[in-house]
Amino acid sequence: MQMETKEALLTELELIERWENDQKGLWIWDKAARLPFALLDRVTPAFIQKRISALLDEIGYYIQSGGKYLTKERSILKKLERHAETPVHTIEDAARVPLKAMDETALSIQKSHAGAATVQGAATGVGGFLTLAADIPATLAISLKTLQEIAVSYGYDPNEREERVFIIKCLQFTSSDIVGKKAILEELSDYANRNSSKQMISHLQGWREVVLSYREQYSLKKIFRLVPVVGIVFGAISNRSMIEDIADAGMMLYRKRRILERLHAQETKNESEYRI
Repeated sequence: MQMETKEALLTELELIERWENDQKGLWIWDKAARLPFALLDRVTPAFIQKRISALLDEIGYYIQSGGKYLTKERSILKKLERHAETPVHTIEDAARVPLKAMDETALSIQKSHAGAATVQGAATGVGGFLTLAADIPATLAISLKTLQEIAVSYGYDPNEREERVFIIKCLQFTSSDIVGKKAILEELSDYANRNSSKQMISHLQGWREVVLSYREQYSLKKIFRLVPVVGIVFGAISNRSMIEDIADAGMMLYRKRRILERLHAQETKNESEYRI
């Protein structure tokens, strides 16, 4: 596969910016999903509330060390190698792969984890709200693994703390409202600048903002999972949709970073050649 020209990269960047503009609109359905949240909190059993609150510590631990959520990058590099039809042994090799191969690898990851989330959502939907507590950590694990594998697909290393912060911001982006999405896009626009990424770490004080937005994903789940069996269908559909949305956000945001870095590299190369 050949590397992209400047014109091709600019065209791809324009498509991503259109997607970003679409994300800044908040659909009525999204608004409705948030309305019952406060009321449902009052009737949600304490053990479920406690499990949701535990996400705070889990996400904090993930950012600091990766914890149990770090993925095995070798299997992703193998997938990337197949799509690129060239040897890919390291993250550095992955960063040099054509964008098309990166996209194909990321799409296969989305499909795989969306399928796993469907099965898991159906399984934890059997018991209604009684099994919702089991769904929470399981969905978080699939979400983080999906975003980590997408990061590797685009040549970024989730073993680095700054990348794990980026992943958490992708997770937060998916469940944020119009104001939150706009703020996150602005934060991520210059993430290649290490000073910017360090500043973002300081903005995640306690990571409460991430947990609060993540909790809202369960507002509609709580409604339907109060009824056993019905929760099987809704659990499967909602979990699949959630992981697909998270993967979409991860692909677009990582794609944008890679495109901007390649455009910058081309401009730097052209400037050097001009000086010569």
